[in-house]
Amino acid sequence: MSAFGTFSLDREGDLRVDLSLEDGSMRYVISTPNHHTGNLITNLARVCRLPVSEDSMGLKVICGQIPCFVDGDNREVYIFRLGSTKVANIFPDGTVERKASVSAIVKTLMSQSKDFSLPERETLIKSYIPKQVKFRTDVHTHMNGILEPDILMAMGIMHEIRYPFYYVRKLGLELTEAQTALAMARRKETEEEARASGLTGRYLERRMDDLTYLNFADIVLGCPEHARENLARIRNSLTVIKDGQAVFANLEKVYLYRYVFTKGRSMEGEKKHEGPRRTGDERVDAFLERMEKDRENPAYADNTLFQDKLLWIARSYRDQGIMYAEISDTTLSRAEEGFSRLKEIHAVMPEVTRETGVTLRFLAGIRRIPLTIVRDQVTPGDYLAENLRVLRAFAPDPYVAGADILGEEINDILELRPAIRELVRIADETPGFVIRIHAGENDSLRENVENSIRCVREALREGQAFPPLRIGHGLYTAELSSPRGRRLLEELHTSGAVLEFQLTSNVRLNNLTDLARHPLKTYLKAGIPCIQGTDGAALYGTNALEEQLALTRLLGLTDEDMMAMRCADARVLENGMRTFQERIRTEGPEVLKILEKRLHDMPKPAQVMWQAEGRLPAEEALKAEIRAFPREKLPVIVAGGSFNNSQHRTVLREECVHLIRELVRQADPEKVVFVIGHRMTGYEQLLVQECAGRFKIMAIVPTLLTAGEVRRLRESGAGIRLALESTGMGLYKSFAYDIFKRGPSVLLALDGNSACMNLMQEGRNALWRCRTYVNGHCRPLMNKAGSLRGYVRRLGPDTVREILDMMEKNVEYSRNGQGKI
Repeated sequence: MSAFGTFSLDREGDLRVDLSLEDGSMRYVISTPNHHTGNLITNLARVCRLPVSEDSMGLKVICGQIPCFVDGDNREVYIFRLGSTKVANIFPDGTVERKASVSAIVKTLMSQSKDFSLPERETLIKSYIPKQVKFRTDVHTHMNGILEPDILMAMGIMHEIRYPFYYVRKLGLELTEAQTALAMARRKETEEEARASGLTGRYLERRMDDLTYLNFADIVLGCPEHARENLARIRNSLTVIKDGQAVFANLEKVYLYRYVFTKGRSMEGEKKHEGPRRTGDERVDAFLERMEKDRENPAYADNTLFQDKLLWIARSYRDQGIMYAEISDTTLSRAEEGFSRLKEIHAVMPEVTRETGVTLRFLAGIRRIPLTIVRDQVTPGDYLAENLRVLRAFAPDPYVAGADILGEEINDILELRPAIRELVRIADETPGFVIRIHAGENDSLRENVENSIRCVREALREGQAFPPLRIGHGLYTAELSSPRGRRLLEELHTSGAVLEFQLTSNVRLNNLTDLARHPLKTYLKAGIPCIQGTDGAALYGTNALEEQLALTRLLGLTDEDMMAMRCADARVLENGMRTFQERIRTEGPEVLKILEKRLHDMPKPAQVMWQAEGRLPAEEALKAEIRAFPREKLPVIVAGGSFNNSQHRTVLREECVHLIRELVRQADPEKVVFVIGHRMTGYEQLLVQECAGRFKIMAIVPTLLTAGEVRRLRESGAGIRLALESTGMGLYKSFAYDIFKRGPSVLLALDGNSACMNLMQEGRNALWRCRTYVNGHCRPLMNKAGSLRGYVRRLGPDTVREILDMMEKNVEYSRNGQGKI
């Protein structure tokens, strides 16, 4: 058999189909090159009722033959089916007409379970929709997540960006001897600057690697024998994890990898590559060729990296049938960077729109909570006040559509009431100014959607109309059939707020596992305007069209439902374009000079913009209790009190009480350390009482605590580990860092909501084996367990014995790494 061609069943190339042809007989081999557990290929085979075999490398594949037919025009066509679904028509000239695909959502759910349960109809989804219901906007997306990795890598080569040596090492990229020598010489030069940061140990080493730059074009073009392999590794670093659901901490890390390209800077003082730039990768080279032609166009010849990014975003949307987008960008809420960005937008966007027919506008991103992922970057305490000062100055710009309160939803929106009040005042001064609030993305704060509307309503001045308000996600609220839920529906009606749904990101970020519980159909039935967004499509391996296909098939939307969403989509498009055109007319060509003066003259708001009332700095309040983590012992995490949502109180169940008592009675204090959260309630409180000082207990706590939490932690005698996060709902990140990345562990998921689900997912994604047991009477956790079949166990009569057995093995795991995945 000779190679004939290759295509993929998904957008990311994770389900690769290799075709071969000999004497008119065509065969296929489906493989999963970016997935390593074998779950994806095994579950696909099960759904399609096909056998699994192994290739020469011992990897699982699906093999079969594709029959040939002759159509009415006497053309030969090979019709490729999986199960009863036509997947593609394949013609002898190599043309592949794909008829169905596997969505990023389904691929994720297949990847993380050993027993995937969706039927074939929802696994292989048709790849077309009726024209009359096709959406034309994407107004919930994020600047640095839109472009697919191949475009970003091509731009990195064209602009010869600097690439940190840290990522070369982290991704295991291959360099030539000369490139390695150059990197080490430059690293030596960064030592003094890195030490000035005050970091020590491995943090200092990381900083030195971060400050050591290589020319990205040289890495790829200067090492051609490894170019394809290097590009493949970089490509995978620019999307969320493949073999299962991610959590928000994973997303933050992906953004760091993407920032190298999306916020990149060209290498200075190095020789530029002349002539055609080719890598050997077909898709990357196709983008490079187009970028080289763009340099012959006077309108694009001097494009900056950011301007090229806008051009390719618009081209991408054009290819998806999207006419209008509003893109969140935190840069627009910072003074110097924001003004520089607006100048670049004004310089290139008119030509970009003429070429593509796509209008791009921007929402100034305001973080609901400071970032903590980069240890030596400290966010100023008054950052919100400065963000709002800048935004008020920039608000009249035609390309500024409004503001977006964004970031992981781990704090109560009422803490940002003063900031929302300021946004409402800006909207009063600036007709058409959109306020978008990320709320209801996870189930920890079910009041956030209702309270978002309430904060806007309370801030209205007398006679002020309700500003354009959009709620991003709106997935979790009070039960919509309850009195409180019906009150929310009425609030949505009277405010005119629009709900934005992003199904793929909800699933891939572990915020939604049970698709049957999605509220979209209920909202549509109630007449609430609902639209679709992509949330930064390339991060999740999707695009606007695939997102709409997934909504239709996986949520069972009717034609009437889709038309209702299409009408809401059309109104958002009309309102956005009307505001844009009116501002173009009224602000005129001098708009940038006007904005610059406004920025210079604009005072900061006088009031405090973030109210986290009644909480104390944990580092000061618990200074005497801070301890090192005992690495020689097996960590047993007891999650049952600190991982609940704001409305949920843990009620002790007899079987879980018995489990803790038996574990404490039988375990060896020299071999186990119990780990809990910060609230010291529920099963955590029981554990402390039962241990009576015999066992080492560590509590991982947020940076801010209530006085009651401080008191209970002191009385418990637990050793304290400080997290980076300021709220309890973000603690799962520090559990993952302190435990799941360091050695084997046990997780007892006894009670909780989304924060505990994130803990379970981090255990599933751990570098070392985490044996997870779930309380079968906790519905949210059992729903999550359903998507992790084969990786979690329900609490049972053998649980204590299995944990004791793992304690005995912990020393062996620590010595020889057998527990590492």
